[in-house]
Amino acid sequence: MTERDELVDGIATAVRAVPGVVDLHAGALGEAVTLLPGRRVAGLRIADDHVEVHLAVEHGSAVRTVADDVRKAVSAVRPGPVTVVVEDVVEDAPDDPPTAPAPENTPDPLPERSS
Repeated sequence: MTERDELVDGIATAVRAVPGVVDLHAGALGEAVTLLPGRRVAGLRIADDHVEVHLAVEHGSAVRTVADDVRKAVSAVRPGPVTVVVEDVVEDAPDDPPTAPAPENTPDPLPERSS
């Protein structure tokens, strides 16, 4: 693992550990990514002079507080300016997927055609 891989993974881990952060977010058009050999890390853009973090926050979280906490968490891994972009507010966290009601009237499968 390269030094850049470790930096990116460390920042991603720090961001995901912040209360109120659901996950990193690649942006509306997938533009917020860091390319590493063999993989893409969505939600992070790391330049020589700053870090840009795109994320989804949990509904009901204080967005400014989450953003401030993300800045602090990222700065602990890599000192310097940090821009936080909230791309989405999510009602249900991924660990709590919404449950769909069971179908009540499932139609019978199509009968086989006879030749």
